[in-house]
Amino acid sequence: MSDSSASATIRRTRVRVRYAETDRMGVVYYANYLVWFEVGRTEWLRTTGWSYREMEQDGIALPVIDVRCEYLQPARYDDEIEIRTRASILTPIRIRFDYDVVRISDEVVAATGHTVHAALDPNGRPCRLPARVREMLA
Repeated sequence: MSDSSASATIRRTRVRVRYAETDRMGVVYYANYLVWFEVGRTEWLRTTGWSYREMEQDGIALPVIDVRCEYLQPARYDDEIEIRTRASILTPIRIRFDYDVVRISDEVVAATGHTVHAALDPNGRPCRLPARVREMLA
């Protein structure tokens, strides 16, 4: 798939690694990066003036249909990290979010990845991405 429209805008969201997000060695447990991807895309949408809740109330769901995460360097307990999120439209019904999870203290990229989402109507059928979303990425 190739991007038909891409947003150069990077939304930045900061979080601090909690003890509960680490394993016995104090390293962030791998599944938490996917949670942080969700935090990044939720905040990306919120900064555009439209929350996931409002989108779902308007009858659009964006389930994840593909995910990839590459772990590059560990993040550890109490690190402050920044989730850098970009979005692009892949097709009229699919949107992709790209993420970099960066340790703020040394600007090291701990992980990078993406999620792909399909727009679904209230009956669970594919539908066009709302004009509002397409306009955000134009």
